[in-house]
Amino acid sequence: MPRTLNAPIAPRAGSAPSEPAPAPRATRLLLVGGVVAGPLFLLAGLAQGFARDGFAFSRNAISQLALGGAGWIQTVNFLLTAALLAVGAIGLRRVLRRGSGGRWGPALVGVLAVSFVAAALFPADAGAGFPAGAPDAASLSAHGAAHMISGMAGYLALCAAFLVLARPLAARGHGGWAVASCLVPLGVLAGFVGSSATVLAFTLGAGLGLVWLAAVTARLVN
Repeated sequence: MPRTLNAPIAPRAGSAPSEPAPAPRATRLLLVGGVVAGPLFLLAGLAQGFARDGFAFSRNAISQLALGGAGWIQTVNFLLTAALLAVGAIGLRRVLRRGSGGRWGPALVGVLAVSFVAAALFPADAGAGFPAGAPDAASLSAHGAAHMISGMAGYLALCAAFLVLARPLAARGHGGWAVASCLVPLGVLAGFVGSSATVLAFTLGAGLGLVWLAAVTARLVN
C-alpha cells in the first residue's frame, strides 16, 4: 500500500530528546517569585545595614536587623522573602512536573521558605554592638537558638536542593549549570564553617546560595 502524505514519520532511534515546551505564563509568573526572592532579601539587608547605627557587616549578621526600633522592616523582609520562595517552589513544581527533581527540588526550596518564617518569628539575639548600646547576650536565648537552628536547616535544605536540581539542569542540556549546582553548596557550607572566625563569611555563603537559587530558577524557566 503506498504511503499517504499525511502518514506520521517515526523518530529515528537515538535521536536527541526534544526541548521541553515553554512554561505557561502563569507558571512563569510563579517562578518570578523564586528569581527575585534572594536578591530582594539581600538588597533590603544591605540597605538597612548601611543605614542603621551600630551595625557592621564585619561583625553583625543580617538577621540582627530585626532587632531595635526599626526591626520591623527586617521582619517584613523575612516574611516577604518566605512568601516569594514558596511561590517560586510552586512554580518549580509545575515546570518540572514528574520529571527529574520534580518533587524533592521544590520541596527543599519550600523548607527554605519555612525557615524564613521561623527567622521572623524567632529573632536573633543582640550582640557585637547591635542594636547600638545593647549589651551582648550572656548566653544563647531560646528564641536565638530557634533562629539559629531554623537558619541552618533552611540553608542545608537549599544545598540539597541544588544537588537535586542539577539533574533537571543536565537533562535540559545545561551541563555547566548542573556542575556549578553541585559546587555551590561547598561555598555555602564554607561560609558556615568560616562564621566561627567572622560572621561576614556566613553572610557571603548565604548570599551565594540565595543568588544561585535565583539564577537556577531563571535558567529552568527556559
